[in-house]
Amino acid sequence: MSDPPPEIIKRLQSFLEEDIRSGDITTNLLVPADAHGVGTIYAKSDTIVAGIKEIIAIADMTGLESDVLTTEGRWVHPKDEIIRLAGPAKTLLSVERVCLNIMQRMCGIATKAFQMVQAARKGNEKIRVAATRKTTPGFRYFEKRAVAIGGADTHRYALDDMVLIKNNHIAVIGSVSKAVETAKQSVSFSKRVSCEVRSLDQAIEAASHGADIILLDNMTPKEIAKIHQVLLEHGLRKGVILEASGGVDEHNVAEYARSGVDIISSGALTHSYMSADLSMRLTIEK
Repeated sequence: MSDPPPEIIKRLQSFLEEDIRSGDITTNLLVPADAHGVGTIYAKSDTIVAGIKEIIAIADMTGLESDVLTTEGRWVHPKDEIIRLAGPAKTLLSVERVCLNIMQRMCGIATKAFQMVQAARKGNEKIRVAATRKTTPGFRYFEKRAVAIGGADTHRYALDDMVLIKNNHIAVIGSVSKAVETAKQSVSFSKRVSCEVRSLDQAIEAASHGADIILLDNMTPKEIAKIHQVLLEHGLRKGVILEASGGVDEHNVAEYARSGVDIISSGALTHSYMSADLSMRLTIEK
C-alpha cells in the first residue's frame, strides 16, 4: 500500500494539531508515561473499509506500530477488527478521535458509493457512477479516495481537470454554442469539454458544436431518454458522452441508468452519506 503524498501527510498532521493543541489534558493527568498498550479499531456497523492508509500514516508519524487486519474495499461487520495500533498509551489515546473521525467518514462514503454503483448496475451493467466537487473543504482527497474504494468514479478533483461549462458560464458568454466553440478553440486537446444543458435544444446545440460531454442537469429519466433518442436520430450521439446529474440517489439511480446516459454523477456520494460506526478498544500491556 503506497504512502499518501507529502501534502496529505501535512494535512493529517494538521488534523492532529487541531485536536491535541498544547496537549491532551485528561490523558496527561491520568495515564502513566510508561503505560503501553494496543488500540484496536473495530466495526460496530456493517461497512466497506476505507481509510487504512491514513491510519497507518498517522501511526508512522506518531511512533506507533500498526497491524492491518483486513483490506480496503472489503465489507466488515459488527465486532470485526480492522487495524491495531500499538505503543505508548498516551499516544494511542491522543490520536484515537482523529483516526476514528477520518475512518468513519471514509468508510461511510465508500459504502454509499458501493451501494449506488450496485443499484445503478441493475439498470445498466456498463453505467459509471461518479462523484462531484460537492466535498468538504480540506477533506476532498480523503472523500474522493473513499469514492474510488467504493467502486465509483472520482470525476473532477479540481477546476483545472477539465472544461465544464455550467449554466452561469453560459449566462455570461451568451449561448451554449458560443461557450462550446470558444472552449474548443482555446483549450488543449488533452482536456475534454463538457457542457451543462437544461433542455433538448441546448443538448442539440452542444453536440452540434463539438462538446465531448453533455451534462443533463436536473432532468427526469424520461426527459433524458428523449434527448438520447433525438441525438441518435440526428447523428449526434457518436463520440459524445451523456452524463446525468441532479436529484440522483440510490432509489432512482437504476431508472437513470436505463435512460441512455453513460455517466451518472451524484453529489450525494460525498454530502449525504452516513458515517460508519467504529470504535477503538484500548488494552494495556501488563
